[in-house]
Amino acid sequence: MSRVTNFRETVREWIEDNCPPAMRTPMKSDADACWGGRNAKWSCPEQKEWLDAMASKGWTAPRWPKEYGGGGLSAEEAKILKEELERAGARSPLYSFGISMLGPALLKFGSEEQKKKYLPEIVRGEIRWCQGYSEPGAGSDLAALGTKAEDKGDHWIVNGQKVWTSYADKADWIFCLVRTDPAAPKHLGISFVLFDMETPGVSTRPIRLISGYSPFCETFFDDVAVPKENLVGELNKGWDVAKYLLGHEREMISEMGLSSAGSLGAENAEMLATDPLLRADMIRYDVKTAAFRACAELFVEQYAARTAHPAQPSMLKYYGTELNKQRHELIMSAGGTDHLSWDFDASEGALPATSWLRTKANSIEGGTSEIQLNIIAKRILGLPSA
Repeated sequence: MSRVTNFRETVREWIEDNCPPAMRTPMKSDADACWGGRNAKWSCPEQKEWLDAMASKGWTAPRWPKEYGGGGLSAEEAKILKEELERAGARSPLYSFGISMLGPALLKFGSEEQKKKYLPEIVRGEIRWCQGYSEPGAGSDLAALGTKAEDKGDHWIVNGQKVWTSYADKADWIFCLVRTDPAAPKHLGISFVLFDMETPGVSTRPIRLISGYSPFCETFFDDVAVPKENLVGELNKGWDVAKYLLGHEREMISEMGLSSAGSLGAENAEMLATDPLLRADMIRYDVKTAAFRACAELFVEQYAARTAHPAQPSMLKYYGTELNKQRHELIMSAGGTDHLSWDFDASEGALPATSWLRTKANSIEGGTSEIQLNIIAKRILGLPSA
């Protein structure tokens, strides 16, 4: 028996023994997602059991080094783990901006003390993080941010405002860009800091979206004291950390295009039997998804081998979010007028309509589609600036 086959069988047996039946059913709503944190709310006891079991193996962050709580798996082993979880119909044990964004940045730029403190907590789902990047006057032009950190010796005093801060009202800590040198050019003089959302002077206000949900927030900082040891990377060089993290954020967002493990056509087979045009559209979507999955897997291998192009996450982000929007457009088409309803029984609790509306933000969050296309044009295709 080969090493790969043996690992797959070991993983499959472990999942069978440790994944509760309740965690092998599709999520009914966003409330079923596990985000962890100090104030975690569990949809059922099995949800915490599943998180604890996966975290004990380091498999919530399978590629991270074992010394920081990760699984220490190779790219091939991590792929097998993902495949076996999908085969078992297992839910994700943890949704975490700490895993998808902050963790990779800490592994590259963080001090040894920061890695040992924060990474194991992230793996175990003990701390829920949010991202303090965009501001009312600094969205696509993020480097124009104005939130300032004034040097007070052993700490900074932070004042300013962030916007579109996803789940800031539920987060325990924030990773945040602040301006520490107002006299420097805008891409310089920015630092990357971490602080507790319960620090005096931090407040949040949810923003109600067209979908009816309020995942985004306005976040305000009024004389917030941030210890100097919470600086990640070098002082005034936070833009380097920010760009690296954005690459991982865009890769995470691109996975929306792979949100369904199954075939969209198979899921709507009854409807498609009477609608050949919709059937063709869904089959075309399934083919695009299969191709995109192969492309995403290739990127992971190239990234592990350090041969990936730095702008590839922009390609993945753009195409993945376009796929996600297409998916929900097709679901709405398959459901007809029933899916437009917000309270009719056939609308599945309005989930199709609200999910469809939510996808409209995919073209904006994590860097607009226009920004991604500009990056692709300049850095991959080598086209001249206008």
